[in-house]
Amino acid sequence: MPMTIAIFLAATMVSVFSFVSITAFADQRRRERDAFYRNELLKKLAESPADQAQRVLDVLREKDLAAERLQREGMKLGGLVVTAVGLGLMAMLKLMAPNDQAWAVGLIPLLIGVVLLVHTYGIGSKAGKSQVTKL
Repeated sequence: MPMTIAIFLAATMVSVFSFVSITAFADQRRRERDAFYRNELLKKLAESPADQAQRVLDVLREKDLAAERLQREGMKLGGLVVTAVGLGLMAMLKLMAPNDQAWAVGLIPLLIGVVLLVHTYGIGSKAGKSQVTKL
């Protein structure tokens, strides 16, 4: 019985790491392709009339702002989730060991979540606004 579990775990690990490596490779190729196409578009823009170039640049700016907004929303969600995990861990450990200080372990994810939220709402939003005014 233990040998079959070991073989199963080994096969599972090989499968998981193979999948992760192929996924990472495919994502990297997609990013390279996107950068190449964007570079080609900018080359063609340099050769086109100013009116068309301005419209395409406006679309590119909107796309960049949308990507930045999506990233900021992801950081907000991540901060909220990590903060909730920290609070839940603190409550669970306090209930499991009321006389022990083990609940303090929950401060680690709680503070990480708070830092993510402060960065997203405070520092990150100011940096995003200054980039918008530069465009």
